[in-house]
Amino acid sequence: MTFEQRMKAKARELKGSLVLPEGNEPRTVEAARKLLDEKLVGAVTLVGAEEEIAGVASSKGLDLSGVTILEPQQSKQWKEYVERYVELRKHKGVTQKQAEEEMADPLRFGAMMVRTGSADAMVAGADNPTANVLRAAIAIIGTAEGAKYASSCFVMQVPDKRWGSDGSMIFSDCATIPDPNSEQLAEIALAAALSCRSFLQVEPIVAMLSFSTKGSANHPDVDKVTQALEIVKERNPKLLIDGELQADAALVSSVGEKKAPGSSVAGKANVLVFPDLGAGNIGYKLVQRLANAEAFGPFLQGFAKPVSDLSRGCSVEEIVTTSAVTLCQGA
Repeated sequence: MTFEQRMKAKARELKGSLVLPEGNEPRTVEAARKLLDEKLVGAVTLVGAEEEIAGVASSKGLDLSGVTILEPQQSKQWKEYVERYVELRKHKGVTQKQAEEEMADPLRFGAMMVRTGSADAMVAGADNPTANVLRAAIAIIGTAEGAKYASSCFVMQVPDKRWGSDGSMIFSDCATIPDPNSEQLAEIALAAALSCRSFLQVEPIVAMLSFSTKGSANHPDVDKVTQALEIVKERNPKLLIDGELQADAALVSSVGEKKAPGSSVAGKANVLVFPDLGAGNIGYKLVQRLANAEAFGPFLQGFAKPVSDLSRGCSVEEIVTTSAVTLCQGA
């Protein structure tokens, strides 16, 4: 069973509630219909003006029976959400008027649905840049307990089953934090380990990547990785993690034995933590193209509740798959 098939099967069991805040975006409307038809959700909500959403559905010949449509200011949740937002953002000096303006934003309304338990997860980004999705999620959903930063991961599935866990691996962070410091890098590693358990359903074996293996090079960028490793070990002593490791030492047993003898991770990694966004983004795209791998994501991690960001060029099927995966996150 592929990663996609496994996540969809799990989503069907969970029957979770999903909010899609970009309710009048045509691909999103079509995805909402497919999610219900394929029984991947127990409930799905589109946020936006009912008349606009109905017009999009009509133009595509879609029946929206079973889909909930909520227009923020007209919804029964409106007053409660505005009050909650004022309370949540009072440390920022948010007034009643500002709260009403900001809660009218479908992204923030959707995020509040997740925070209050009216939805189990939120998926957006087909019609918004990543920054908008992240701002709404950080302001309202917030980060998980003990975490300060949100990051992202890709699930990479390569045809050669020798790598990772039966050909599947977690790559992180490939989409969110450009130049993480050691504390941020440590949180990326911890979150990626949780993503491994959630998505791959195996115990994480985490490699902190670098251009150096175990002191083979001296550089501040190497120090950042080793400092991050120490933070992770302090916060989660039981996690199977090592670094700094070059990619070949992390993945190839014979190289790992030579470059990092005695390492419990070298040659066995199923989670790769990249030292910065440049390395992560380039790395996943190289594997995707040169190894003919499937790249699922990016999936956001480190949030208190599940939320995912889409590429604005996403297909309907990508929205469906991302929604199914996000509903499974942490379950």
